[in-house]
Amino acid sequence: MRLERGQKVGDRYTLIERIGSGGMADVWSADDSMLGREVALKFLHERFNQDQQFVERFRREARAAAGLQHPNVVSVYDRGEHEGRHWIAMEHVQGASLKDLITRGLSIDEAIEIVRQILAGAKFAHERGIVHRDMKPHNVLVDGEGRARVTDFGIARAGASEMTQTGSVLGTAQYLSPEQAQGFDVKATSDLYSIGVILYEALTGRVPFEADTAVAIALKQVSERPRKPSELNPKVSPALDAVTLKALAKDPADRFQTADEFIRALDAAENDPSGGSLGDTAAYAAAAGAGALAGAALAQGDEAPTEPDAEEEEARKKRRRKLIALGVVAALIVAVVVFALTRSEQVTVPTVIGETQEDATGILEDAGFEVLPSTFESCNEPQTVSEQNPRAGTEADEGSTVEISVSLGLRVPVPDVVGKPTGEATQILADEQLQTRERRTFSDNVAAGRVARTEPAVGARVECQSVVNVFTSKGAQLVTVPDVLGQQESAAQSALRNAGLVPDVEVENSDEPEGTVIGVDPGPGSRVRDGSVVTITVSNGAGTVVVPSVIGQPEDTAIATLQGRNVTNIRVIEQTTDDATQDGRVTDQAPSAGTRIRAGDRVTIFVAVFEEEEEPPEEPSIDGTPTPPERGSRP
Repeated sequence: MRLERGQKVGDRYTLIERIGSGGMADVWSADDSMLGREVALKFLHERFNQDQQFVERFRREARAAAGLQHPNVVSVYDRGEHEGRHWIAMEHVQGASLKDLITRGLSIDEAIEIVRQILAGAKFAHERGIVHRDMKPHNVLVDGEGRARVTDFGIARAGASEMTQTGSVLGTAQYLSPEQAQGFDVKATSDLYSIGVILYEALTGRVPFEADTAVAIALKQVSERPRKPSELNPKVSPALDAVTLKALAKDPADRFQTADEFIRALDAAENDPSGGSLGDTAAYAAAAGAGALAGAALAQGDEAPTEPDAEEEEARKKRRRKLIALGVVAALIVAVVVFALTRSEQVTVPTVIGETQEDATGILEDAGFEVLPSTFESCNEPQTVSEQNPRAGTEADEGSTVEISVSLGLRVPVPDVVGKPTGEATQILADEQLQTRERRTFSDNVAAGRVARTEPAVGARVECQSVVNVFTSKGAQLVTVPDVLGQQESAAQSALRNAGLVPDVEVENSDEPEGTVIGVDPGPGSRVRDGSVVTITVSNGAGTVVVPSVIGQPEDTAIATLQGRNVTNIRVIEQTTDDATQDGRVTDQAPSAGTRIRAGDRVTIFVAVFEEEEEPPEEPSIDGTPTPPERGSRP
C-alpha cells in the first residue's frame, strides 16, 4: 500500500506529509479530525507486516508507551491497522532529533540539561517497570523551547534472529550496554549505560566506541575502556569526566543504579566542576574500565595484598572480577562466532551523494547492499541524498546496510534571533542559508541595536536563500508632550492622541471658562514613551471666592457684603440674645472670614434677636403681703 497526502487512516487521521523514516517504520504527520490536533503516525514498513515477531514488537511499543504520560516522554494516543499496515498515533513534536543537535554542536550546559531531561523520562518509565532498551540520540526529540522527549519506549528485547539480522544492530551498537552486547537480561541500569553514551556524545560529538562493523563495536563495549570525554573536549570538567565514566561502567553494579542517582551526580558536577563533591573520582573512572582490566588481571594472577579484616570484602571483589572475566570471555566467543557467520565478501561502497532516493537505492542494491533511508529537512534538492554511511569508496561486507540521509526539501525554519545583536543574528541566518534585510523599529522591550522581531516570524518554514526581514530595535520611541494649555478639552485630547499619547482628564474649580485646560502632567515639551498617559486638568468654570468678615454687621448689611463678593448662597440662622445692643446683628459666620470657597457654596450667618427677660412673679407671704425681693437681684 502506498501512503499519500490526503489519505484517511482510522476514520479520523488525514495524512499531511512524511516527516521521517527509519529501519522499522515510516512516520507521517496527520490531522486528527476528532480532537482537532496534529499528530504523528508511525507505519510499520510493509516488509515487516508479515513478520509476526516485528508486528508484536510494534504492538508492544504502543501498549507500553500508552501508559507513559510525562513531559519528557512522547505521548502515544492510538493504534490500529490500515490496509494491512500497522500504525500507532503519537504526539507530534515540532523540533529536531538530539542526533541532529549533536551534529550541529552543543554547549556543555545544553548537553547536561538535555541528558537531565532524558533521565527524568527514563526514571518515570523505570518506576513503572518499563525499560527502553534502545536509548540513543535518534530516539530523543527536542522542541523549540528546549524540552527533550524520549520516543519509542517499550520496544521488546531483541531475539536471536534480530541480533544477527543484517543491519538490525548497526544503528544502535554504539549505544548498547555490555550486557546487551552479550545477550544477557536487560534492566534499568542498561538504559542508564546507554544514556551515559548519549552524554558522552553530547559532550564530545563522538561516541565512546567506533568500528567498521556492529560486531566490532559490541566487542569494544564489552572489553575496551573509553577515553575520558575531556581528552576530546577540554571544556569538560574533571567532575563531568567522572560522572560520564561511572555511567559507562562495564559492570552494572558499578554504574548509577537509578536515574535519580545519575541526576544528582550531574547536579553535583555542575556545582563543583573539580569533582570534590563526588568523592573518589578516580574510582568512578576505574569502574568504566573494570571489565576490560579484570580478565587480564586474573590471567596474570595479580592479587593485591589484603588486611585480615578486609579478606571477606576482597573475596567478594574476586568473585565479581571472575564473573566479569567470564562475561568478557563469553562475549569474545560470541563475537567471534557471529563475526565468522556474518562475514562475507568485501565490496566497495559506491557514491550516491546527490542522487535521488530512488536512484541511490537502485545503485546500492545493485552493488549488493541493503539500504536504510532516513529523511531530514535541509537546503539540498528534495528527495536527494546528502549523506551516506559508510562513506563512498570504503570497503564493507556484501549484504550489509548503507544508511542514506535524504533531504525533504528546500525549506528551513527561521531561527530564533530575537534579542541578539544584529550582526550576530545576520550570521546565524546566513549559516541557515537565509538572507537578511535590516529594518529599524522602536521597541519598549528590546534594547537598541538588538533584534526586536523578524518577518517571517521565528519558527516559520521558508525556502532556502529566502530574505528574512530583521527589525533592529531603536529603543523605546519617545514623543514630545504638546502644549495644550488654554485649549478646550476636546481639542487637547485630539492633539495628545495625534502625538501617540493617551489623555486622562481631571476636573477642578477654576475661574477659567468651563472646559478649558488649566494643567498638563507631564508638562508641555516633556519627552515620554510613545503610548504614555498624559493627565490634563480641565476647569469646571465655577471659580472661587474669599469669604469676607461680616460679624457685627446688621443682617441686611452683611447680606449685601456677601453678595458683593459673589456669595449668593446665604443662609440666616437667628439666635436669641438678652443683649439689646446686639439685636439684628451678625454674631458668627461659617465658613470663617478668609476662607476660599467655590462660587455657589453656602455661607451661614448667625443673627441675634433680642428678647427681654421676664420678671419672676412675687410669692405671697404667710400673712398675704408681698415678699420683698432678695438683696442684689434686678427689680
